[in-house]
Amino acid sequence: MFSLHIFWLSVIQGLTEFLPVSSSGHLILFAKYTNFGDQGQAIDIALHIGSLIAVVYYFWKTIKGMIVDLFRHKFAFDTKFENIRLAYYLVFTTLPAVVIGGILSYIGMDWVRTSKLIGWTLIIYSLLLWYADTKFSTKKNLSDMKLKEALAIGFAQCLAFMPGTSRSGVTITMGRFLGFNRSEIAKFSMLLSIPSILSAGILMTYQVYKGNVITELSLAYQAIGMSFIFSFLAIFLMMKWLRFATFLPFVIYRIVLGGLLLANAYGFINN
Repeated sequence: MFSLHIFWLSVIQGLTEFLPVSSSGHLILFAKYTNFGDQGQAIDIALHIGSLIAVVYYFWKTIKGMIVDLFRHKFAFDTKFENIRLAYYLVFTTLPAVVIGGILSYIGMDWVRTSKLIGWTLIIYSLLLWYADTKFSTKKNLSDMKLKEALAIGFAQCLAFMPGTSRSGVTITMGRFLGFNRSEIAKFSMLLSIPSILSAGILMTYQVYKGNVITELSLAYQAIGMSFIFSFLAIFLMMKWLRFATFLPFVIYRIVLGGLLLANAYGFINN
């Protein structure tokens, strides 16, 4: 049966996962400020899997090139080949998030799911994105990336475990600090979502199996399909936009949303 709840979650997830506005923050706020309630972790991850399929489909030519070259050269780490270098950099960049994410999953992160904290992270990280995007060079391409730069982006990604930060936002921000072209670093950030979402999907599968969450699992199929559609649309439009424009609209949106959340959290306006 069609679920209106899953539809709206898919719209939010699809349109925010790859934009630097925080998909996790929006999903938490949707549960807080509507009558639908919290969708739970299993549905959260199912929505991300839909986004994963979308990014793989959009960048399939690049992904296929990495796979072919890795097998052709027997997985040797040879920096002379751009596809091989990019593939290994994506792996190295993911490792810090896997380790820290595993620790945080064990500890628990429910205490960070508050509108006040999301409001502050939306504003603070939007200002960092604005500064990086306006003050640093746009001359570097992915072919210019070094291992230390990939690792810097990987450690920056760990900040995104705080809702409202945005995984794509912090990785793009670090990339702009390092002088990478807007569309190139956006592409790297989207490719970087593949191992990140895969890791989360494996964790979800274990938790669903352990908790026997059959009802959520049945709704997950709807979430995956609809999230794919809206995620692909967001990727397509963002890559078109960054060919001639900056991240300023996303900065403004984050500041406005963060300001409204803080005004509500501190009692200046009502729900």
